[in-house]
Amino acid sequence: MSHLLIQMAAEGETENPLIPPIPELVIGLIAFVIVFGFLAKKLLPNINKVLEERREAIEGGIEKAEAAQTEAQSVLEQYKAQLAEARHEAARLRQEAQEQGAALIAEMRAEGQRQREEIVAAGHSQIEADRKAAASALRQDVGSLATELAGKLVGESLEDHARQSRVIDRFLDDLEEKAEATR
Repeated sequence: MSHLLIQMAAEGETENPLIPPIPELVIGLIAFVIVFGFLAKKLLPNINKVLEERREAIEGGIEKAEAAQTEAQSVLEQYKAQLAEARHEAARLRQEAQEQGAALIAEMRAEGQRQREEIVAAGHSQIEADRKAAASALRQDVGSLATELAGKLVGESLEDHARQSRVIDRFLDDLEEKAEATR
């Protein structure tokens, strides 16, 4: 080992171990330039091309996403507008149905009222006709009974029909006047 140290000390005086020899330095520099040139000519354009494609893909993706978001927002607004229109239409139909129902109810009530009035009027007419028929029948029955009774009281026949009608009418009119006066 001492031999190695001596040899290094002898060479060290002539050469610095940190500085490479000039021919190695020139060959290294030429190799560096060749490798750097090769990388600059072949590899760098491919790297730039790939980076550009990625940048365009990212920008295109962003643009597509923005377009999709804009379209989605537009569809959402259309949906909301259609929903609002449908709600408005439903409210309008509901209102129309309520108005038609109210009109139908009013019409049915008016029809029922008209029919009731017709029935009541027909009933009053029938009652009046029945009353007049009953009064006429009663007049005849009372007249015949009164004539028969009067004939028995007087002792002569009151068979004369004209005289009989006048007596009966006068008697019944007197009775009706007395009945109305007592009311």
